[in-house]
Amino acid sequence: MSRINTRQSRVTVDNWQEPENLSWSFHHMDELFANAEIRATATDSASPLQRAVAGDPVGLRGMAVRLPDGSDRTVGQVLAATSTDAWMVLHGNEVLVEEYFGAMAPDTRHLLMSVSKSIVSAVVGVLAGQGKIDTAQPIEHYVPELSASGYRGAAVRDILDMRSGIKFSEEYLDAGSEVRKLDEAVGWAPRNGGAGTLKEFLVTLEQAREHGGHFEYRSCETDVLGWLCEAASGKPFAELASEVLWSRMGARHDAYISLDAAGTGMFDGGICATLGDMALFGAMIRDGGASLNDERILEPAWVEDIFTGGPDSAAAFAAGNHAEAMPGGSYRSQFWFLSDDPIRHIASGSTGKWSISTGSQG
Repeated sequence: MSRINTRQSRVTVDNWQEPENLSWSFHHMDELFANAEIRATATDSASPLQRAVAGDPVGLRGMAVRLPDGSDRTVGQVLAATSTDAWMVLHGNEVLVEEYFGAMAPDTRHLLMSVSKSIVSAVVGVLAGQGKIDTAQPIEHYVPELSASGYRGAAVRDILDMRSGIKFSEEYLDAGSEVRKLDEAVGWAPRNGGAGTLKEFLVTLEQAREHGGHFEYRSCETDVLGWLCEAASGKPFAELASEVLWSRMGARHDAYISLDAAGTGMFDGGICATLGDMALFGAMIRDGGASLNDERILEPAWVEDIFTGGPDSAAAFAAGNHAEAMPGGSYRSQFWFLSDDPIRHIASGSTGKWSISTGSQG
């Protein structure tokens, strides 16, 4: 049965992803679905972001950008042609541009979609730094429930880099695809039989090829990582993410994550956060795991590995399903690299969610 929100009764679980409803839905996921707060535990200290004049005081709207089709546009033209809710450019800790459109505001918590994957990866990285996760171990070492699934024998590193051998279609418009079944399992779409929770769904996935092969983008990998975080820490993900990440990086607002019927997070795309807090997250990755408020979140070696990749990361990507669209790209620990440029990484999500950081490590 669909759960109807209280503020806008025409938007339901059945139709929240329809184009005419997306703008509202992305700002009100807490009214559509059960959720858990990722606490910021904000203090009275000043924000680590240095905000100057609102808007675009340095004129970055006029900057030229090259689109995937090879055409050139200005940033302003891209903004005018898209349904952008907000954008921000950060240099060091100085905000060069900060603009909001429509109902979006600085305190609006917006659905991140697959940018959530990079946040989950960061929590894995913290636990690895604490010695609670060894990425060389098979996933069933931490999550025994997966020993009877297709994930048996897949190393945590295989899953981080989306190189397991799991059979999973990410075709969103295919009603029979695994990603659609995943949405049904977590309650993001009306059930059509099948699993009724995320974990019930994950244990049904089958192995189609050897683990550790080529890259293949699959949302289920991040959901396994979220389960791993909870198993390795003994804590619900929202509590854990608050403790090791959100409350320590200077976030000014609580984030939250959508939950399934059993209270498990929708790890691969269900986190909602403000634009400013996502800028802080991007800056932390850019700066080698140190936050703008001088907290060490991730070990420098973990972040350096994201940027440099493994010895065969480039070859694995070149053999995968995104090589033609992103020649020279790679994927490491739930972060995309559009080219072989080692200082540009992207946490990306469907429907135009992007968190992009550039800069040298150190």
